[in-house]
Amino acid sequence: MSAIVIQRRGLMLVLSSPSGAGKTTISRRLLDLDRGLRMSVSVTTRPPRPAERPGIDYHFIDAVEFNLLLNRQELLEHAKVFDHYYGTPARPVEAAMADGADVLFDIDWQGTQQLKQRARDDLVSVFILPPSTRELESRLRRRAQDSAEVVARRMARAADEISHWAEYDYIVINDDVENCLAQVRAILTAERLRRQRQPGLLEFVKALRSGA
Repeated sequence: MSAIVIQRRGLMLVLSSPSGAGKTTISRRLLDLDRGLRMSVSVTTRPPRPAERPGIDYHFIDAVEFNLLLNRQELLEHAKVFDHYYGTPARPVEAAMADGADVLFDIDWQGTQQLKQRARDDLVSVFILPPSTRELESRLRRRAQDSAEVVARRMARAADEISHWAEYDYIVINDDVENCLAQVRAILTAERLRRQRQPGLLEFVKALRSGA
C-alpha cells in the first residue's frame, strides 16, 4: 500500500541560542537528516569566516545593498549584531513554504520577534540553552574562530540573549548533541502534524466520510 500524502503548508522552524550553545551544529545535523527541511540563507554585511561558503552559509553583501533590501521591505527580519547587519530575504522562504517545505532559521531573539509579527501562525521557535556558563565559554574558546576580545564580548552578550528564553515555544538544553538533536526533531515532527498546517486534510476526511 502506497503512503498517503496530505497537502501541507510549510512552517518556519527557528533555532536560537547564545553564540556557542550549539544552534549551528544542530541546524546542520537537521538538514543532513531531513530532506523536507531547507535552510534560510541570510544576508550579512560581515566578512566571511574561514570555511564559510557564499550563497550557502550566508549571502555576503555590503551595507548599501542591505539598505536597499530593507527599504524595499524584502526582508522578513533584520538585526545588527556585533557591528554587522543580518537579514532574511522573504521571497525564497515564502516560495518554499508554498511548496510544502519547511524552512530552518538560525537567528537571534530580535529576528524571532520580527518573524512573530510577520507570520506567527507559521512559526515554531526553539531556544537552545547551554548546560552551564562555564561550558559555553569553553565551547567558544575551543572553536577558535574569534579573538579573546570577541569571546569576552560574546559571553557578555549571552546573559541578555538567555533572558529572552521565555519568548520561545520550546526550550532544549544542549548538554549532549545527540539528545538535543532528537528533541528538536521530535518538535518538528509534532508541529508538522498540526491540523491547521495540513489543508489537504479537509478533502481527505470528506472522501473518508463519503465511503472512499
